Amino acid sequence: MTKRQLILEDGTVFIGEGFGSDRKKSGEVVFNTGMSGYQEVITDPSYCGQIVTMTYPLVGNYGINRDDFETVTPFIHGFVVKEVCDDPSNFRSDENLSSYLKANDIPGISGIDTRKLTKIIRRHGTMKAVIADATESKEELLLELTNQQMMTNQVQLTSAVKPYVVPGRGRRIVLVDFGMKHGILRELTKRNCHVTVVPYNYSAENILRLKPDGIMLTNGPGDPKDVPEAIQMVKEVLGKIPLFGICLGHQLFALACGADTIKMKFGHRGANHPVKNLELNKTYLTSQNHSYAVRPDTLKETNLVLTEVALNDNTVEGIKHKTYPAFTVQYHPESSPGPEDTNHLFDNFLTMIEQVHAKKEEETYA
Repeated sequence: MTKRQLILEDGTVFIGEGFGSDRKKSGEVVFNTGMSGYQEVITDPSYCGQIVTMTYPLVGNYGINRDDFETVTPFIHGFVVKEVCDDPSNFRSDENLSSYLKANDIPGISGIDTRKLTKIIRRHGTMKAVIADATESKEELLLELTNQQMMTNQVQLTSAVKPYVVPGRGRRIVLVDFGMKHGILRELTKRNCHVTVVPYNYSAENILRLKPDGIMLTNGPGDPKDVPEAIQMVKEVLGKIPLFGICLGHQLFALACGADTIKMKFGHRGANHPVKNLELNKTYLTSQNHSYAVRPDTLKETNLVLTEVALNDNTVEGIKHKTYPAFTVQYHPESSPGPEDTNHLFDNFLTMIEQVHAKKEEETYA
């Protein structure tokens, strides 16, 4: 292993051992508190442009397998761990973590104090960082970071380019792909839905021409305000078709309804975030990955109702429309990785669709 350095834009330098790709790469450094699930984390498109730090000290011990990918091509810019395992032991393992990262041109660094790094991020917020060879000049790398702009086109990079169909015999769902995890598609196909996946910039007119029974807004990376065309699309379909949104889709729905969003200091990333459902008075453990949140004070002037909150910091985790059949959540009910406490939301979505269709039939034959 070669010596590699991780440099933060505040000037902090970590020296460690390199693994994966040898290339120099910069991005926004964030941390994930999950004890496992690193394969799903690496392949989650919501991490596009980010250098991900795993707080659990040992990573890679069960290798990389063919089953747990959340996208075919990973979009993360770097991977930071305390200790990387080169000799995984698991019956499903096909290769080790380092060889997978190398094949996908993603640099990694191990042997650094990830607790110190996490504390810096918690104290000062996420920031730009670069992974580079230890021989490169710190001053030059810092200058590059200072002059570098944060990405704003992550959704364009991770979304499907053209529509495609995943056939099924059940309800017809249009899935608007903002950087979709495969877990969302899996949950819909498991329920026999006929899914049409469309790009982030697909117009409301084209979506309605497909005559869907429901519309799903997926997760995705970056600032929801960087996708104005999607906000406009949601405004135009709202009230016409039942709608369910996850993560970025949740934020876009809130913006389309007149609420506002804000960037969080260090976000939520992990597989054990407690969320309270205010309607049921129940608490669920959820999988989360987001940098932005809906501002609760801006919900008052809208037709939205707060349905769920994060117990760690009281941020908005769920909303629904007062009049239209539409609801969204900030967390990931498909898990991948993490607890499956909230899988039932996909069933709730399909139940809502059935109720809307039953009501239409009653009105037709009344």
